[in-house]
Amino acid sequence: MSQAAQTQKKSGIRTFTPGEVLFKENDPANSLYIIQKGQIRLYRPKGKGFVDLAILRSGEVIGEMAYFDEKSTRRSCSAAAIVTTDVIEISFVAFAKTMEGLNPWFKTIINTLADRLRKTNEKVKELESNSVGFGAGGKVADYVFFHNSDIIRALSTFFLVYTAHGEKLENGATQVHLNKLRFYLFDVYNFPEIKFEEFLNLLKEAGMVEMVKDDDGLPKNIRTQNVTQFRSIAVFMNQQRLVDDAKKITISSKCERFLSRVLLQLKSADKPQAMADISAILNHFKEGNVPITDEDFQDAIKSGLAEDVLVGEGNKLTSVVHIEKLRMVYPALVMQNAVKKINESKAKQGQKGY
Repeated sequence: MSQAAQTQKKSGIRTFTPGEVLFKENDPANSLYIIQKGQIRLYRPKGKGFVDLAILRSGEVIGEMAYFDEKSTRRSCSAAAIVTTDVIEISFVAFAKTMEGLNPWFKTIINTLADRLRKTNEKVKELESNSVGFGAGGKVADYVFFHNSDIIRALSTFFLVYTAHGEKLENGATQVHLNKLRFYLFDVYNFPEIKFEEFLNLLKEAGMVEMVKDDDGLPKNIRTQNVTQFRSIAVFMNQQRLVDDAKKITISSKCERFLSRVLLQLKSADKPQAMADISAILNHFKEGNVPITDEDFQDAIKSGLAEDVLVGEGNKLTSVVHIEKLRMVYPALVMQNAVKKINESKAKQGQKGY
C-alpha cells in the first residue's frame, strides 16, 4: 500500500443519517466499511446529476477495492446513506495487519478475486446508462431523479402485484413479499434499484405501507391497508401529465398540512361538500407556533378543492370544501409533493458535487 493510503485512521462504528456522504469520488482512500444496518448507494456525479451504480445493504462491504488496487489511492465513486445507517469503519492500516497473518496462498486468492472484480467494474462503468438529460445546444439539463413516468410505473406495478399476489389478512390489510416486487420491478420492468429504494422509503414515510417480518424473521413483507390507492394515485399523476400547466392541481407543502386538518375536521362528512371551520384550523396552527396562515389555503381554492373563504359573525372564517374530491386526490397530492422534495434535494446535491 502507498504511504497516502497508509495514513493513520481510527477504526470503529459510525452512524450516517439519510443523505449523508461517506466519501466522494476522488477522495483519498484509507479505510473500508462493513454495513451493520441500513442502506448505502454508490454513485458517480455526471453533469448536474448522478449515475447510480449500486445499492449495498447489511453485511456488505464498501471501499475495499482501494486497498487491493495498488494503482489507485482514491475513491472510484461516491457513497451516501439512503436511510440511517450503521457501519464499522476499518482503517487500511488495521486491515493490512490482518492480511499479513493470512496464509500466502489464501492472500493470492483474495488478491486475484479483487483484481477480477475491479476489471469487471471498469467494464460496467463503460456501459453505464446516461441518467442526465441534455437541453438545447448540448447543455446539461437540470437533473431530475424521479420523472413522472417513474412514479406512474412504480405505482402501477405495486397495484398489479398486490392484486395478483397479495396475501389478504384478517385485519383487512394486504401484504406482498419484497422479493416479489423486486422481481417484477427489476427483472420484468427494468426499474432502477436506487429509485425503488427511494420510492419505498417515500411510501413508508407517507404511511401508505409498513414493513413487517416474514417467516424468516426479516422485515421483508410490505403491508398496506389500501391497495386501490396505488392505482388511484397513478391515474391522477397520469392525468396531470397530460393537462396544461395552468390546469394542473398543485399545492404547497403548507397547503398540504392545512388540508390534512380539513380532512380531520370533516372526517364524518357524508356529502360531496361540507363547511370547514377555517378559523379553528388557524387557531390550531397558532397554538402550535406553526407559521401557516389563511393565505396558505389559496392553493386549495385555485385547484378547485374549496370555495373562497367567507367572513361570518365574529370574524369567523369558513369555506365550502369539496370533501369528496379532496379525499380522492389528497394522497396523490402528498405523493406529488414528496416527489418534488426528493427531486429538489437530489438537484441540490448535484450542484454541490455530492
